[in-house]
Amino acid sequence: MIAFTVSVELKSSVQDVFESWLNKAKHTAMTGGEAEISSQVGAEFTAWDGYISGRNIEIQSNNRIVQSWRTTEFKEEDADSILELIFEEKDGNCQILLKHSQIPEGQPDYKQGWEDHYFIPMRAYFVEAT
Repeated sequence: MIAFTVSVELKSSVQDVFESWLNKAKHTAMTGGEAEISSQVGAEFTAWDGYISGRNIEIQSNNRIVQSWRTTEFKEEDADSILELIFEEKDGNCQILLKHSQIPEGQPDYKQGWEDHYFIPMRAYFVEAT
């Protein structure tokens, strides 16, 4: 199993970033890929036009999100990986600590994928949104 931790600082409040992660329209706008998501524990979600899917396991408002997570590249018999997002205020900005664990061997470099398909577009989105 593969695991890694990455972080990003965004020019926005923790509340705005947290709410955007769990809001269909805002998640779609901040990443550029169509999302179906809600803020309900137990709810299933998809992101990046169905490439990513999973379920909300735990939500602590403006603080922490834990999701089961997989892509269309996972083998059917592979268990979901676990995504944990921790949101913290840092000098008036939002810092996200992203912990991605239990990734099956043989998967693409999701660490770089988070940077390319989430953090880069999110940095631009939250600069424009301010």
